[in-house]
Amino acid sequence: MAKDITHQENILALKRIEGQVRGLQKMIEDQRYCVDILTQMRSAIQAMVSVNQKILKKHLEGCVVDALENSTRSEKQSKIDEMVELFSKYRVG
Repeated sequence: MAKDITHQENILALKRIEGQVRGLQKMIEDQRYCVDILTQMRSAIQAMVSVNQKILKKHLEGCVVDALENSTRSEKQSKIDEMVELFSKYRVG
């Protein structure tokens, strides 16, 4: 069975990010200008955030919707608790 297109897109994005991180390592080894390094680092971070959002969206649209539609009350509550915990990990502040 072929991988889901979203998984393939995420894998490609992560490979690009891997290249960005290697580039950052080289920039630091070469003692490049700090602002240039920070700019590139921000780009890699934003790329990671984008992949993270896509994976979370896929989880919400698939696993969570399925659990809420086709599960017992206890299983639904467990999935809700899982999501509350997950969202609390991403809270800023």
